[in-house]
Amino acid sequence: MSFFGTGARAPAPSGVPDQGRLMEAQMELEAVSDLFNRIVSSCHAKCISTRYAEAELNKGEGVCVDRCVAKYFAANEVVQERLQKAQGGGSVGGL
Repeated sequence: MSFFGTGARAPAPSGVPDQGRLMEAQMELEAVSDLFNRIVSSCHAKCISTRYAEAELNKGEGVCVDRCVAKYFAANEVVQERLQKAQGGGSVGGL
């Protein structure tokens, strides 16, 4: 079983890394990091005041961030579904 959706592969010889899997892992890490950074940037700008009065988020800011992240993932899901339909039902990788 593969974490990256490529199916089962024959194990690489001992001590030799599978270059295909390493590339897939690197691409997945970059995609997740990019998604995280875009969410942080967008939700921070929308929800958190530039005038920091406290070290912790207040209740309103916390609720706003929760909703912002939920909306970001919901919108991402809709975009993926539309891309899959546009590509004739093929699978779309990534987040």
